[in-house]
Amino acid sequence: MNFVEENHDKILKTYHELHQLAEPSWQEEKTAHYLKEKLAEVGYHIQTFHGHFGFIAEFKGKKANVIALRADMDALVQEVEGVVKPNHSCGHDAHSTMVLFAALSLIKEPMQHTIRFIFQPAEEMAEGALKMIEENVLKDVMFLAGIHLRPSMEISYGKAAPIISHGSTTSIKGWIKGVPSHAARPETGNNPLEAAAVLIQEIQRIRLNVPDPFSVKITELHGGEASNSIPAKARFTLDLRSRSNETMKKLIDQTKYIISKVGELTETEIASEIAEYSPAAVKNDLAITLARKAITSSLGANNVVDECVSPGAEDFHFYSLKYPHLTATMIGLGCDLTPGLHHPDMQFNKEALIDGTKILIQLLLEADQYEW
Repeated sequence: MNFVEENHDKILKTYHELHQLAEPSWQEEKTAHYLKEKLAEVGYHIQTFHGHFGFIAEFKGKKANVIALRADMDALVQEVEGVVKPNHSCGHDAHSTMVLFAALSLIKEPMQHTIRFIFQPAEEMAEGALKMIEENVLKDVMFLAGIHLRPSMEISYGKAAPIISHGSTTSIKGWIKGVPSHAARPETGNNPLEAAAVLIQEIQRIRLNVPDPFSVKITELHGGEASNSIPAKARFTLDLRSRSNETMKKLIDQTKYIISKVGELTETEIASEIAEYSPAAVKNDLAITLARKAITSSLGANNVVDECVSPGAEDFHFYSLKYPHLTATMIGLGCDLTPGLHHPDMQFNKEALIDGTKILIQLLLEADQYEW
């Protein structure tokens, strides 16, 4: 019986314990403490950082070059059965469980390379990866992988993909300053809501000469408090999506240009800023090859899905964006997940945790054999 089979019940128990701890972004104190204790017990060196609960666990190999896994720890805050609370509806508790047990298994192996496990805060805010990059957690890292539960409509249970092709997403928040007036005398004012209406029409006309799909749309608009008054200000949020980082740059530039022109046209003051940004995945052939081998070894060749294309975003891809030389990929794990990620009632087949742990263990063993 191998390590994962021996620890089957412990893996499921750990998942349920982490699920109950659910903590929001930047508040993952109990989750981090739980994980650090288990890793320190078996001999991992733990490095923590000031101002947040992200940490790394490392075990020195014969070589200084590092191969690494990353797990996210935070939960969403959402309404569940009428109560607003932290809720693990994105599977970060599952990801931490699988990476933890991969670490517990591999410390028993005679690894050539140093192995590092990155436990990251605040993925849901698209800020945690950037913070960990600031902490220099990728020092000497040659290979980095992550894993993410996938909805059943993307990957069937029992299967996995060596790459999740997330798209890029950006939120632009803006403020329109007009001139307030009584609604009976609109000619004495300048209605920021009317400027917002022009902005909505203009962004719908955006056309880019690019091969991959993209979208930009308004997702939030607020202004005014009284039915008989033209407000002084309005605020808005735009959601931008694209399949590539190159297209996202063009889309951001075009959107900013339109915001500026609408301000001139409507004679209002419009200020805007990028509030959230997540880059698209960048395919790395070597990382995909290693991940494919690991999935094949763990689940069989017939259970490899070539690619998981997701309309969502993931801040894991900041690691590749900031370190273009990095060999990195995120594995998509089929787990019979319904009705969808971020749904407050998200459920999945917990036996998939066993599959995912096997894949991660095998993946680092494959990476350890490579001459980085």
